Amino acid sequence: MKTVDVIIPTYKPTGKLKRIISMLERQTYPVEHIILINTEEKYFNTFFYGSTFLEQYHNLVIRHISKYEFDHGGTRRMAVGLSHADYFICMTDDAVPEDKYLVQNLLKPLLEGKAVVSYGRQLAGRHCSEMEYFTRKFNYPKESKIKTKKNLEDMGIKAFFCSNVCAAYDRRIYDKLGGFIKHTIFNEDMIFAYHVLMADYSIAYAADARVVHYHRYSNLQQLKRNFDLGVSQADHPEIFGKISSSAEGKKLVLETAAFLRKNKKAGQIPGLFLTSFYKYLGYRLGKAYKKLPRSLVRKLTMNENYWKKEA
Repeated sequence: MKTVDVIIPTYKPTGKLKRIISMLERQTYPVEHIILINTEEKYFNTFFYGSTFLEQYHNLVIRHISKYEFDHGGTRRMAVGLSHADYFICMTDDAVPEDKYLVQNLLKPLLEGKAVVSYGRQLAGRHCSEMEYFTRKFNYPKESKIKTKKNLEDMGIKAFFCSNVCAAYDRRIYDKLGGFIKHTIFNEDMIFAYHVLMADYSIAYAADARVVHYHRYSNLQQLKRNFDLGVSQADHPEIFGKISSSAEGKKLVLETAAFLRKNKKAGQIPGLFLTSFYKYLGYRLGKAYKKLPRSLVRKLTMNENYWKKEA
């Protein structure tokens, strides 16, 4: 049987991390190691203080780094270096497997030779907003799909959409293509996925591999998150300069508004437009970050330490 490790960057862990580890131990396809790359040891130790939870699991590999050392690409790249498995799965510490078949279903396209990367479906939680629910439904539909370079014509940026919230990789091909970018503020998953397509490999969206994952961002947090998204795209014009993501964003807003009307939630539409404005403003500012004063950039970003490394 091919081996698989799971990689999870953690920061200020919550009860979700315990649920993730517990669910990973129950999988029908066994996980060899769970590799936790934790940012700031003090928060980790405080959360698990007095608990015997970690002692129950003998396949945990835990490495601590400082907040300054964390990088979306570099940290995951370092974690992959700790794995010797045939496949590895990247997850985040707030994405909880919905069932015991997550690993099996996520690996299936890779084991069958249909793809070298696969990513799972993100489900909204019971307590999320209608807008967040529809966003998850829009980005992660019920139907699985295999994506190739040919899909760039009809799908645009969606062709190399991939999310390390829950994604599996063939280690051999990962190494062959050079792995995750060493230094990036965001989008290490899509940057690598683009190179996968350009090398004539395929990406699978595995809709039956499901995790519960959603956010409750304020409008200011949405602006900052999308600022970092814009920065990542501005830094890689060879990828994102060819294909605009604005059309996809506009489509999401219009379809969300229609969803709210249909479900008699039209009163939320002004809030939708306001949140969308913050997202778009953040994105446009991020795309133009090189023209902005560095002091303003540090106020707009969600990843301030990234800019300390850049200084």
